[in-house]
Amino acid sequence: MTSKNMETKLVTAGRKPRFLQGSVNPVIQRASSLVFESVQQKKHATANRAKGELFYGRRGTLTHFALQDAMCELEGGAGCYLYPCGAAAVSNSILAFVESGDHVLMTGAAYEPTQDFCNIVLKDMGISTTYYDPSVGENIAELVQDNTKVVFLESPSSVTMEVQDIPGIVKAIRAINEEIIIMIDNTWAAGILFPALEYGIDISIQAGTKYIIGHSDAMLGTAVSNERCWDRLRERSYLMGQMVDADTAYVASRGLRTMGIRLAQHEKASIEVARWLADRPEVAVVNHPALPSCKGHEFYVRDFKGCNGLFSFVLNKKLSQEELELYLDNFKHFSMAYSWGGFESLILANQPEELNAIRPANPVDFEGTLIRIHVGLENVGDLIEDLEAGFDRIYK
Repeated sequence: MTSKNMETKLVTAGRKPRFLQGSVNPVIQRASSLVFESVQQKKHATANRAKGELFYGRRGTLTHFALQDAMCELEGGAGCYLYPCGAAAVSNSILAFVESGDHVLMTGAAYEPTQDFCNIVLKDMGISTTYYDPSVGENIAELVQDNTKVVFLESPSSVTMEVQDIPGIVKAIRAINEEIIIMIDNTWAAGILFPALEYGIDISIQAGTKYIIGHSDAMLGTAVSNERCWDRLRERSYLMGQMVDADTAYVASRGLRTMGIRLAQHEKASIEVARWLADRPEVAVVNHPALPSCKGHEFYVRDFKGCNGLFSFVLNKKLSQEELELYLDNFKHFSMAYSWGGFESLILANQPEELNAIRPANPVDFEGTLIRIHVGLENVGDLIEDLEAGFDRIYK
């Protein structure tokens, strides 16, 4: 019997005997051609190629099916498609449901590559995009057009971490047109801290590169869909040639087994670091969804089941280039790198004008330098000591 507890699901999901073949973990089945022993077997595989039967490598092997099965169980979906990265999951999910002349509503604080995709690829296809303020809530109804096909959410927002009123947005959209497809970049919640499909969202998208993989050594995108969108999402993504290799699917399945305990530690440590930062005189505001200072904190408390290690804070001054280099180049435990979700702590900085350039529809309301950090699995005391030394470098 399937457990209702997420900790147990993370251990057991995707581990049907067919996928394990007698082992603890799903088998790694690397294959392009899959051999049929008879015409009847080939006929059966062809008829059921979209239903988990071995057909051809691009449709998946037992390794892929195990991960897809696990993701559906964890997020409550009818199907899960796998992509080579999170950006591919975002772009192909949108492409599956739009055509020339359509309109997309996109959160104005979305992940930069998502906005670039809208501004370049969709624009060239004759598909228009309207960016909305993440705090719009039910007022999003005023932005819906007759040709609106997709509404895209991301909560919390990239970098600035605003939490959206997702139930309010979904309610408003459904009241206008139930056929509109609502999607969310659910990477921050790792697909499990916010059960998107339970809130009426059609497709929950993740960069599995982050917490699913968990070790900064592989890239993956996932899109878990409800029943009404699954067939179209699956076939359109297949026609676009989207797939992942068996080894990446395997390490993703393995990452699920420890994701619960990793997320719990990331949450505990990040809240401790965030509270320490909130008391520092050098910090103007801390954008951590679990803290009241974060925009949309009330929606986080209402809708989310927990948090992770990623958040940002704003300094009370804008650093000069010299100060920025002095600050970032000398950390002991925080490394400079894009992405997040691994075991290591990371740090990046954005100046206000840099953020405004990548999100012109939603300019920031602060003047200090923004620092985004991912709190990893190191000792919290060591991380705080490292951050304190960073403040000393630029304020003393």
